[in-house]
Amino acid sequence: MELLSMAEKSELESNTYCSVLQLCADLKSLKDGKKVHSVINSNDVVVDEALGSKLVFFYVTCGDLKDGRRIFDNMAEKKVFLWNLMANEYAKVGDYKESMSLFKKMVETGIELNSYAFSCVLKCLAALGDLTEGECVHGYLLKLGFARYNSVVNSLIAFYFKGKRVENASKLFDELSDRDVISWNSMISGYVANGLAEKGMEVFKEMLCLGIDVDLATVVSVLVGCANLGTLSFGKVVHGLSIKASFEGKLRFDNTLLDMYSKCGDMDGAFRVFEKMGERSVVSWTSMIAGYTRSGQSDGAIRWLRQMEREGVKLDAVAITSILHACARNGSLENGKDVHDYIKANGMDSNLFVCNALMDMYAKCGSMEDANSVFSQMTVKDVISWNTMIGGYSKNCLPNEALELFAAMIEEPKPDSRTMACILPACASLAALERGKEIHGHILRNGYSDQHVANALVDLYVKCGVLSLACLLFDMISSKDFVSWTVMIAGYGMHGFGKEAIATFNEMRNAGIEPDEVSFISILYACSHSGLIEEGERFFNIMRYDCNIEPKLEHYACMVDLLSRTGNLSKAYKFIERMPIEPDATIWGSLLCGCRTYLDVELAEKVAERVFELEPENTGYYVLLANIYAEAEKWEEVKKLREKIGRRGLRKNPGCSWIETKGKVNVFVAGDNSHPQTKNIESILKKLRRKMKEEGYYPKTKYALINADDRQKEIALCGHSEKLAMAYGLLRLPPNKTIRVTKNLRICGDCHEMAKFISKETGREIVVRDSNRFHQFKDGNCSCIGFW
Repeated sequence: MELLSMAEKSELESNTYCSVLQLCADLKSLKDGKKVHSVINSNDVVVDEALGSKLVFFYVTCGDLKDGRRIFDNMAEKKVFLWNLMANEYAKVGDYKESMSLFKKMVETGIELNSYAFSCVLKCLAALGDLTEGECVHGYLLKLGFARYNSVVNSLIAFYFKGKRVENASKLFDELSDRDVISWNSMISGYVANGLAEKGMEVFKEMLCLGIDVDLATVVSVLVGCANLGTLSFGKVVHGLSIKASFEGKLRFDNTLLDMYSKCGDMDGAFRVFEKMGERSVVSWTSMIAGYTRSGQSDGAIRWLRQMEREGVKLDAVAITSILHACARNGSLENGKDVHDYIKANGMDSNLFVCNALMDMYAKCGSMEDANSVFSQMTVKDVISWNTMIGGYSKNCLPNEALELFAAMIEEPKPDSRTMACILPACASLAALERGKEIHGHILRNGYSDQHVANALVDLYVKCGVLSLACLLFDMISSKDFVSWTVMIAGYGMHGFGKEAIATFNEMRNAGIEPDEVSFISILYACSHSGLIEEGERFFNIMRYDCNIEPKLEHYACMVDLLSRTGNLSKAYKFIERMPIEPDATIWGSLLCGCRTYLDVELAEKVAERVFELEPENTGYYVLLANIYAEAEKWEEVKKLREKIGRRGLRKNPGCSWIETKGKVNVFVAGDNSHPQTKNIESILKKLRRKMKEEGYYPKTKYALINADDRQKEIALCGHSEKLAMAYGLLRLPPNKTIRVTKNLRICGDCHEMAKFISKETGREIVVRDSNRFHQFKDGNCSCIGFW
């Protein structure tokens, strides 16, 4: 540069400027190169083809594509090398369309294309996913005779693999006579990238058998395939070959090897690789953290986070979200909060992906207050942020909050199919049929034809008591998955249609979908609520011996429930005693419910002892035993239980029922007379009581649970929440409208009788969803046929 500035114009040749520009390009010295260009301009040097090419080369090499393009466009004569250089540089920065535009100009201006031009354009088309244009280029290069060039065919193979045209890529490879290592690597990586890792492994083995030397790209692709397949033993073989080939110590190889051990579940192997690594990147640390995440070891992931902090390595968003997923899977709220502290300390709380993962972690750990705190502080929210919150509220039994947020979302980003799949369960849990129908309409108008949405819609109508519509939607699902079948089986069970549930279960197996433990819970539940004892026992045995599924507590609970509901109390007791796993309070509680139905006080006392040992704070079981004593008119025992409850400071959950009218949910609590329509409700109930007595129906005063005269008991019964909700339905809903009531507890026997009477007397259909199942009352009958 010093000599250049000292020289006179006449003393320098064009080649001299080219030499200095080459040196500037080699050293990536944009500043010096621009000085050279300035000297060229000030000395009025004629920029011929050679000097122009060198100027373009210098600028693009130093990253100044804009000035390089300006010079390129001003040149009259340009060789194919320069066109390729510019096209390749645009491809490098991701501007594939401009690269394609240059290729088309080359063709239009009659530039004689070479193999490099075709390789470049095929890479661009692969990145753009333009299969149609790619096939045209394929035809053009065949016409010009470039199909014999390895580099072009290798690019074609990569192009077809990228476009998921596996057969086209395989055909090209099979027809290629002179294959190089890139050809083999393209096949291996292509198969692996298309989810066909087994085929990729076969190509690798063939490559070894033919004695073709592998390179770093080969073993990296093979290790990725091993990781995807979980074939640890083969991965270890490749590791051994790589040591012999001296690939160890190369960061790309070490990271891929570490990832393979981690994804195959061998964290000891991953740790040994990590320890031996001379150079580590954040990817190395992230692979270790991801391994602990996959195995659900959030404590291990947190330890690595602390280690990274000590060594001064900063986590990226990928590592942080990986740890948060581990905490979410484990339900490790405290660990998740530690990660949150790290995020705040390192200024990562403005990262959208990190915030979304944080909300997901809090939601899955049951802390919606913390999730909402993150959500409310986010300056930028995407549809995933909203979906995470709505889904979190739904899953954490906060349906009203989910619906409120959904209403706010309509004003913000456009909901997607995932939003619909998140909000529908909230409507289902509230049995908010009208609101659910509104959302169904929104789904139809916006064309959300997603499998998750279809399943959620079936579940919605099942849980809102509209089984006929659920069946119709279920039949419309062209490709039913496992969830579709299970939702329908469970739906039939909830409504007491045991035989239909069995038929659907058999249909599912005939369709080639094998049941899992959740399916068996659904079918056993259906048998229990329809009193199908033989069928239930048969399915229990099919699960154990045909499907080799070891029963869990939920399966045993279903069997105890089935035996108890059908009056086989001693058999149920013996079944529990023979269980290979320790029974929980739910199992003993099912038997206690059976004791109440069949008024076996002696067994109830024995069973209650077991329940109270397991869950001494659960008021429901004390109340259940009190019910049994009250029905047997053992008032002294009822008094003792109530005193025991009082001493323990336990409180009974009040009976609560709700009914939806004109899009509004009306809630009724047992004994509460604060509703504006209380007088009208009481008037309707009194009239109905009077008519019931006239027709020989008398109140089942044993359900009043008080030691008083029949009149006082009758007054207490009239305040039961489901009666209040049914009476309100009679007041507010049109005569042809089904009355749909949801209750948080099991419907009482007296309310059950009254619902049957109302359906007969008024000609109205009444659907009650209690904590156990659905009751559909019509013409004085109930769908439960006594199994509730």
